[in-house]
Amino acid sequence: MSFSQPQPSNAVSRRHAITAAAQTASAAVATTALGSNNSSRANPLPPTAPPQQPPPHFTPKARHLICLHMIGAPSQLDLFDEKPELVRRHGQPCPESVTRNRDFAFIGKTSVLAGSPWKFRQHGQCGLRLSELLPELGTVADELAVIRSLHTTEINHAPAQMFLHSGFGRSGRPSLGAWLSWGLGSENPNLPAWVVLLSGPPGGAGTSLWSAGFLPGVHQGTQFRSQGDPVLFLSSPPGIQIADRQRQLATLQQLNSLRAQQTLDPAAAVRNSQYELALRMQSSVPELLALNEESPQTLGMYGATAGKPSFAANCLLARRMIERGVRTVELFDADWDHHSGLQTALPRKCREVDQPIAALIRDLRQRGLLHDTLILWTSEFGRTPLQQGTDPNSAGRDHHKDAFTMWLAGAGIKQGISLGTTDDFGMDIAERPVHVHDLQATVLHLLGLNHEQLTYRYQGRDFRLTDVHGQVIQEILA
Repeated sequence: MSFSQPQPSNAVSRRHAITAAAQTASAAVATTALGSNNSSRANPLPPTAPPQQPPPHFTPKARHLICLHMIGAPSQLDLFDEKPELVRRHGQPCPESVTRNRDFAFIGKTSVLAGSPWKFRQHGQCGLRLSELLPELGTVADELAVIRSLHTTEINHAPAQMFLHSGFGRSGRPSLGAWLSWGLGSENPNLPAWVVLLSGPPGGAGTSLWSAGFLPGVHQGTQFRSQGDPVLFLSSPPGIQIADRQRQLATLQQLNSLRAQQTLDPAAAVRNSQYELALRMQSSVPELLALNEESPQTLGMYGATAGKPSFAANCLLARRMIERGVRTVELFDADWDHHSGLQTALPRKCREVDQPIAALIRDLRQRGLLHDTLILWTSEFGRTPLQQGTDPNSAGRDHHKDAFTMWLAGAGIKQGISLGTTDDFGMDIAERPVHVHDLQATVLHLLGLNHEQLTYRYQGRDFRLTDVHGQVIQEILA
């Protein structure tokens, strides 16, 4: 089965027809449905039947995805990819053969080698070696599948972030979460299919990272905010009562349904469901975000404080969202761009994320959620084995797209394995290269989607997340 959509200009696609029919039906019951229960916990609008979604291509291993994106690119050489030879030759000139025919974003080819100042230790029954900066992650080492041979196409942050998320180095194409929303839909009609949580600014690519691109706008990621309304305009304006909302929504549903029938405009066809979702979210979102309902033991395990925004709180929120059927949750954590001050900045960032990530894995496992939830930890690229800056005490590392590390855990993933190696300096891949398109194909595969069949026709051609590339990484599949 293919999700490809050849759409003649004078015809209605299957998805458009289904959407229009569902919205027309929902308009008929809107007036009586609204306001039936004003309880703060009850949904003020019973969910109408959402537009039907095509089934997955095959039985999925995962039903949910949590992405942990470290914005700015952590140094894999100081966290995951131990290089004793690089440490032994720290401060020495890099051999010309290593830098020949290679460009760097900021440093020159004569920069000296920079070994990691941190020790690596063995963890778990699998014997995974991790930096001393990640002691808590080491306690769940047997859950991880670590890939040390990832490479990408883009060398600068914003293009590489967009490439990781959309398979293309410029904005305008759907991100991974949008493809999953479009291909699989949502399991909870009271919450978005794709939620975005930020700790710090979103980085160079900004909101492009959760864009629906040319897919219908309903599939765009919904950013939950830590101040004010968690979702923009979620609260009713002063003076607006439920009866007013009843009349407004009923009229809007009628108008949008009429426009959808007359114009076949997909945006008009989905507005009704989005208005209804927004109203249901007025009760479902506050309950979702109520971290004070968690036990002190759970909050302590994550290192989170109810009412205080943090990456730890976002990890706990991700678990609560998965419990409630959100398809994709993506956590963006900022300030990993260490061109300088590596020896002070990297330990600080690791302290912020190490405990919550390990707690998230343990918590999902304890609650029986890890077996159908896929966790992906990654960044846009890695860091060079060369020193940036002349003062060793304040030096950092430059961008490196040719070899970096990421890991997966959870549904469908082999436990406690490592894939791929790099050379003695960590400059080039020595064994089993894995491209970002391969990673994208694998994530889709685990969620039951064939990346070659998940296509959308736009401006005369079929687009897909992996473009014309990508191979599923079979070695890490359980």
